[in-house]
Amino acid sequence: MKKIDMTDVQETTDFKRLAAGPYICKITKIENVPLDEVTNKGDYLRIWFDIDEGEFSGYYTEMRNNHPDWDWVGRYIRSYKPTALGMFKRFCSAVSKSNQGFVFDAGDINADETTLIGKRLGLILREKEYNANDGSIKSKLEVYREFEISKLNEQKTPDPDRLPRTGANDSTNSVFVPEGVDDELPFS
Repeated sequence: MKKIDMTDVQETTDFKRLAAGPYICKITKIENVPLDEVTNKGDYLRIWFDIDEGEFSGYYTEMRNNHPDWDWVGRYIRSYKPTALGMFKRFCSAVSKSNQGFVFDAGDINADETTLIGKRLGLILREKEYNANDGSIKSKLEVYREFEISKLNEQKTPDPDRLPRTGANDSTNSVFVPEGVDDELPFS
C-alpha cells in the first residue's frame, strides 16, 4: 500500500439518515433544460432542494458540501412536456400556495424559473429500490410529489417502490413440495 498522510483528514462519523415522508423544503438551485430536437430529450426543470425545517434542515446542502461530486443528491426533475402538464401544474401550485404573494404559473404571470430559488414547498420523499452496479438491490429516496406547506399534517408516507423479486431467495416465491411428501419442512 502506498503511504498516506492522514494528519489533516477528519474521520467519518455516523450520521442520521433521512427517512421517507413529507418535509418542508426550499428550492436551492434550478436549471431549465429545453427540448433538444435531435435527441427529443428536455422540456423540464432540474430542481435542487433541501430540507428547510426540523432536525434534517440543511441535510442535502451538507451532503453536497462534503461530497462536491454528488451533485445529484437533493435533486429531481419536473417535466413540462404536454404529457406531464398535470404534474407540472401541481408543482407550480404547491410553490405558489406555499409562498404568500408569489405566483409561478410558467405563463403570463411568471415564467422565470430563477424566481423559484429560495421558495419553499412541501415534498413527499418515497423510498425506491434500484439495481446497483454490483447486482445488488439498494434503495434511495426520491421526490414522490409536491404539496402546499399548510397541508403538511394531511400528508401520508407512501409505500416503498419495490423491485419485483425473482429467484430462490425471493420471499414472494412459494415453497414447492412434491405430491405425496408429507415430511415436515425443516425451515417451517
